[in-house]
Amino acid sequence: MPGGLFVKRRAYDLNLKLIGELKYSTKNEWLQCIRNSGTSFSAINKWVSCFALAVNEENASFGRIITAPTNGAAGVIPAVLMYAYCFTENFSNKKIIDFLLVAGEIGTLFKKAATISAAMGGCQAEIGVSSAMAAAALTHTQGGTVGQVLMAAEIAMEHHLGMTCDPVGGLVQIPCIERNSMGAIKAITASNIALESDPANAKVSLDDVIKTMWQTALDMNSKYKETSEGGLAMHISVNLAEC
Repeated sequence: MPGGLFVKRRAYDLNLKLIGELKYSTKNEWLQCIRNSGTSFSAINKWVSCFALAVNEENASFGRIITAPTNGAAGVIPAVLMYAYCFTENFSNKKIIDFLLVAGEIGTLFKKAATISAAMGGCQAEIGVSSAMAAAALTHTQGGTVGQVLMAAEIAMEHHLGMTCDPVGGLVQIPCIERNSMGAIKAITASNIALESDPANAKVSLDDVIKTMWQTALDMNSKYKETSEGGLAMHISVNLAEC
């Protein structure tokens, strides 16, 4: 990828490895190959990572993506959506629309009451928010109640609190690309927990976690807010050969 870090793209090769001997020439055939490539936990986990990596590798290579909620965190929602579309039962085109609507609404709650900008809140405000959005959307499309939807969003964000934004070399590559796959897996886990839980027993509400995220953002040192002046950005030796 461009930028001087010489990060190798992985999604393409991972796709070929997971597809194996299966053949495809159209989008629909590719989707069917994904479904036929195996449904073990390991296989699905690798596919989720592949989906997320693909989006953010495209972003880091100046390709066109959909900002949801930000460019640096744009791989989480499509990865979880692709997981639902390929590996869950009866996932219709209507559910795609519902998924995106719920994800978008959860995103607005964070944007209005806190932030979705890493420059303001660290990576918790980007990967954390995108994971919360995806968790809520997945929960809704899997038949969760409103309470479970909100619970899934809360769980996903709760376990991103305090995450710093420390891009090596100021590029949205390390650790940003891999963080999208982590955020996607956390979203799926949060959804699964919420679907098996009674929201009436929850000790933390989504409102609580949004307030906490914002307070954490206000307290966070500026060097952990997309400035590349702290964290990995200061501890990884790089020699940027190009701008």
